Amino acid sequence: MIGVVASVLGWLLAVLAACGVVYTAMTGVLVLRFFHSRQVSARRTDPDAAPTTVTILKPLHGAEAGLRQNLAAHFFQNAHNSIQIIFGAQNPADPAIAIAQDVIAGHPATTALVAVGQGGEGTNRKVANLIQMTVHATGEVLILCDSDIGPPPDHVGRVLAALDGPGVGIVTCPYYGRGETGPWSVLAAMGLSYQFMPSVITGVSLGMATPCMGSTIALRREALEAIGGLEAFRDVLADDYAMGAAVRALGLKSVVAPVLVSHSCTELSFSEVFAHELRWARTVKGVDPAGHGGSLVTHPVPLALLAVLLLGLQPFPLLLLAAAVGARVMLGCVADRVIGRSSGPLWMLPLRDMLSFAVFVGSFLGRAVVWRGEKFHVTADGDLSPV
Repeated sequence: MIGVVASVLGWLLAVLAACGVVYTAMTGVLVLRFFHSRQVSARRTDPDAAPTTVTILKPLHGAEAGLRQNLAAHFFQNAHNSIQIIFGAQNPADPAIAIAQDVIAGHPATTALVAVGQGGEGTNRKVANLIQMTVHATGEVLILCDSDIGPPPDHVGRVLAALDGPGVGIVTCPYYGRGETGPWSVLAAMGLSYQFMPSVITGVSLGMATPCMGSTIALRREALEAIGGLEAFRDVLADDYAMGAAVRALGLKSVVAPVLVSHSCTELSFSEVFAHELRWARTVKGVDPAGHGGSLVTHPVPLALLAVLLLGLQPFPLLLLAAAVGARVMLGCVADRVIGRSSGPLWMLPLRDMLSFAVFVGSFLGRAVVWRGEKFHVTADGDLSPV
């Protein structure tokens, strides 16, 4: 009886792994197609129209690795717009403030400042930080960008081009990983570049996902006011996703611009990597349980390996495992091509895939998350309650 159950389960996993191989091959094609539009001019505007004024809001929290590079990247935008840059911190003793002030001093031609304040009550401290920062914002368009994000020079131009589209209310950007602090951070970066980013592009290309991510959230000031301002998201863990959903509820579209930004990965241990990714996974499960469950097929290597363990060393499961590894390496090469650099050694991909699968399974085993050293319980509607 046990042997029959193992055989049935093994063949079920083999079928899922085969679907995952097909999915992975399709994803490679969709990623290449999505970023092909980067070759097109970034901005199509009326030459007689006044340039849109932009305020970039970048909340800070600690002097994390790569911070200086990520802050400075905003001063090298090639868009012909009036750009104001606001860095914000809640704690006057935050070491990130000195780094931000030093970066600002090195670029006196750009309007930039550091805002320090509490921003009122709320469990989501990043949103509270953003609230106190917006008091100083003067731009018609607000671009929210996390502190660990580094944009390319065409970031603002392409984001504004997407926001100019008919019926568009909010724009976000996909991102890849950049390891900053050693092998564990490289492993985390590989998860973003070779698993997360391709999955986002596939979901968007097939019309199955409407993401809105902290890598970039761009919207006009009137749209933000119409959804209740940032104050409406004080207690929401997935504030970025919630903002996108709120804008879509107005009848406007959310768009993913074809421009990649980098995410600095700073993990120093396996436990940090796992805890960080588990928080992401449980956040996604909370806002899109069906889509998260369907992402099972994005793990063909672990599925094929489990099939081999259950079915034994039969030709088909072994060939399936080889095909799964080959498809994942192919997708890694595609990701490196569109990124323009390698996020990590491709021979580590099977190990990386095992970790991603463990995180996926772990996401169904609780609701607690650790965020910036504090433990929270994620409610069914995505709100945070401190533990």
